[in-house]
Amino acid sequence: MSDDVWTVGRLLTWTTDWLTTKGSESARLDAEVLLAHVRGCQRILLYTAFDTPVSDAERARFRELVKRRGDGEPVAYLVGNREFFSLPFAVSPAVLVPRPETEGLVVRVIDLCKPLTASRIIDVGTGSGAIAVTLAKHLPRARLAATDISPAALAVARENAARHGVAERIEFLECDLLSAPQAAGPWDVIVSNPPYVRDDEFDALPRDVRLHEPKGALVAGPTGVEVVARLAADAVGSLAAGGWLVVEIGPVVAAAAERALAAVPGLVPGPTLPDMAGLPRIVQARKA
Repeated sequence: MSDDVWTVGRLLTWTTDWLTTKGSESARLDAEVLLAHVRGCQRILLYTAFDTPVSDAERARFRELVKRRGDGEPVAYLVGNREFFSLPFAVSPAVLVPRPETEGLVVRVIDLCKPLTASRIIDVGTGSGAIAVTLAKHLPRARLAATDISPAALAVARENAARHGVAERIEFLECDLLSAPQAAGPWDVIVSNPPYVRDDEFDALPRDVRLHEPKGALVAGPTGVEVVARLAADAVGSLAAGGWLVVEIGPVVAAAAERALAAVPGLVPGPTLPDMAGLPRIVQARKA
């Protein structure tokens, strides 16, 4: 085949090399996800099409996406989707891109709720709705609510709930933390992946995160646990007796987050759980 012909394999090789020079740590995966999106196929099918020529129209669309990725825009925003807990979720710049570390939060809540006949769960700061929607899929008898201060984020969350057939089982509330009357509980589990980045950490975040994901969903303040502390103070009055507060945090603020939960009268801290890398990731406390 002529060197003038851009096949799937040739395009992936060239794009991988170029994205690597732009600092992508997942250049090959980025290239595959973007090309599969342009061709309207599953990524795995690219491997059976390495010698297939790519049309000029597809190359033009792909070139534009690759350029934006080279400028640091997250792949999930470029294709409009991200997988979480083996489910596809719509994402936009209004919400954080769901991350594998947060799947541990979902696993913990499922484990807590399995013994309950009909658990009551609220997801605080739901963003894309990934946590609430996944819990609704795996806990069919649960009653759920989800809050976010951003109306644009709630629109994405509602879209994902409808996409996965659980919209009628999740009440979405526009409010700060638990401030809406409907968020008063009592809840068996309050779960949250809140902002937990310290002010002095922000400039060191990866470029795609720092420049494109919503800063208000990332940065908590000087200590990184400002939102965690406020949520813990609110949660003690909204939890059922024996109910759990389960919160994702960053490893560098784990100790401060543990202290914030322990400082709230009526909450009994539980063990901090690690992520797959062995780093402290989930702090939790139970209402006495």
